[in-house]
Order: sequence, then structure tokens, then C-alpha cells
Amino acid sequence: MIKLTCLLRRKEGMTPAEFHAYWRDHHGPLIANSSAAKYVIRYEQNPRPLDDYRDDDDRSGYDGVTVQWFESMDAYYAHMGEDDFPAMMEDIAKFLDTDHLEVVLTEEPRIIIDGEVDWSR
Repeated sequence: MIKLTCLLRRKEGMTPAEFHAYWRDHHGPLIANSSAAKYVIRYEQNPRPLDDYRDDDDRSGYDGVTVQWFESMDAYYAHMGEDDFPAMMEDIAKFLDTDHLEVVLTEEPRIIIDGEVDWSR
């Protein structure tokens, strides 16, 4: 398993609410409906809570984290070779600060603690 993890900052001039709406309502469906999606096992958007921002001009920290899971490095590279992949990259420039986009590829995790979590609390 290969995971692509990206730390995201919104493009200057966007409010946090505008950023999260665009990411959720436009970019997410663009990814999900792409031909490249056939290589993606899982796609997560992990948004920063809106109530964590001081105001609409708060540029501290990151605005979210995205994680995409791939079966292998070959699948990761194949998704980038799809015809509509350039359109996804063009869309990224519409809402992300690409100068501060942090990306890391990881393989299977080393599990250190593996207890059950009671999410109902």
C-alpha cells in the first residue's frame, strides 16, 4: 500500500469557508470522477475545523490534509499518466497555495499502538 499525503494551504484571497467549499464541492468530485480514480483505493479530505481559525485572514498553519491510497507505486505512477490528470493539476492551482504544498509518499505503516477507539465519546 502506498499513501500520498499532502498538507494543504489555501490560495491567498480565499476565506477558509470558500476554500473548504471548493475543496469539498468541486475538487473532490473532480478527483472522484476522473479516469485516474480507477487507481485510487481511497481518497480522504481531512479539513481543518472552521472554528479553529481566528478570522478569515488567519493564514497560520495548514487548512487541511488530503490522503490518497494506492495499491502500489506502479498504480501511483499510472494515475498520473491518465489523460485527465493535467486537469486535476490545473484545478489545484485554483484553490491551493502551491508554493506551500507539502507532499510525502509512504508505504505500509509500522503499527506501534493498535487499540480500539470509542468514537462515540
